Amino acid sequence: MTDHPVTGIDTGEFELEERHALRRVAGLSTELADITEVEYRQLRLERVVLVGVWTDGTSADADNSLTELAALAQTAGSVVLEGLIQRRTRPDAATFIGRGKVGELRAVVESSGADTVICDGELSPGQLRTLESQTRVKVIDRTALILDIFAQHAKSREGKAQVELAQLQYFLPRLRGWGEALSRQAGGSGRGGGAGGGVGLRGPGETKIETDRRRIRTRISKLKRDIAAMRRIRETKRAGRRRNAVPSVAIAGYTNAGKSSLLNRLTGAGVLVEDALFATLDPTTRRSRAADGREYTLSDTVGFVRHLPHQLVEAFRSTLEEVADSDLVVHVVDGAHPDPEEQVRAVHEVLTEVGAERVPELLVVNKLDAADEETLLRLKRQWPDAVFVSARTGAGIDELRVAIESRLPRPAVELLARVPYDRGDLVARVHNRGEVLESSHGEVGTLMRVRVDPVLAVELSPYRESEP
Repeated sequence: MTDHPVTGIDTGEFELEERHALRRVAGLSTELADITEVEYRQLRLERVVLVGVWTDGTSADADNSLTELAALAQTAGSVVLEGLIQRRTRPDAATFIGRGKVGELRAVVESSGADTVICDGELSPGQLRTLESQTRVKVIDRTALILDIFAQHAKSREGKAQVELAQLQYFLPRLRGWGEALSRQAGGSGRGGGAGGGVGLRGPGETKIETDRRRIRTRISKLKRDIAAMRRIRETKRAGRRRNAVPSVAIAGYTNAGKSSLLNRLTGAGVLVEDALFATLDPTTRRSRAADGREYTLSDTVGFVRHLPHQLVEAFRSTLEEVADSDLVVHVVDGAHPDPEEQVRAVHEVLTEVGAERVPELLVVNKLDAADEETLLRLKRQWPDAVFVSARTGAGIDELRVAIESRLPRPAVELLARVPYDRGDLVARVHNRGEVLESSHGEVGTLMRVRVDPVLAVELSPYRESEP
């Protein structure tokens, strides 16, 4: 066997890859055991076969991607029967996997009794139609799967509107009819009996698919207006926090990294915690207090994932801008994940897309209790400034609080003021929004050396004293 002149890879590897071009990925089956047919029919879980195309990276990278797709499918309520990967330089333009492998995929679908094929990538409308007609079962791609999970988990009015907008933008170019539905006319036939639209309105009219497209475009326009109105409300709230000089901290990171658990540990927020992808879609903001008395807000945000659909990034832009407008990003990483470095890269990609790449970042490696020692040692060498915690056990949480508080922006103006005792409200605001460096009580009031924001400095100006 000879080495490839460019890559230096043994050419025998390519022969082996061709022989096992569509290989099974072990350990992906989530089929339920010990369940009666009646119980299964009640559950109505879709039985799916996963298919991926490995174009670059290592075999482990390809397996991790398909394993994540299996977790997404489970979160959506499916039963994973098989996982298949094909080695190719790029996906086939017509059928995603190689055309010769479609027959093998169909045989796997028939032998396993699957009713759905999920492809690990975003398929074009043509690829979807071709693959669906040749496998004779429903075919969806990674993007449609993620959109389905978002639709299941959205609870707030804004979250539901954002998900619906993303779904409509995704499905509009993929809209298709079956049989006569493609050519069914909306106009009248011109033959009596009041049929059709009446005088001047009879004729070929629109096909059903044209009518559907028009309705979808109308709905998209309305959703964009609604989301823009909700965005203005969100911006007003943010402006209020900025006016009061309340620092904001955004908790961001890969989906299922433990962001909500961390928020609960830090603030007692009581946010839903679930071992599932995209359990949190609606952001939660809670106030917290630093050891020196300053108040700041902590916000939980929607989780990211590799190849996050651009429709979702656009639809959730107003929510993700909470991260871009924050004073600090607490970037949570799953220390027990097979490839935490890839998680960090995927999150940075989305943060850059929403303009949050310049916000100061504190890296937090979570699930300390579940990660193996070798991985932790590697991550500590790679990220020496990261904080290692376990939201489940509480390990490292105190160190995390100290790290967050040390990175909060400090008020800009330092002054000395003697505040009368009847202005207790002003003293309370100084404690909440500023930093008290020294304090002593006299006959006429409280002498305070403080560091405060410019707005509060103006309120304190009548009580300023010269330095001794």
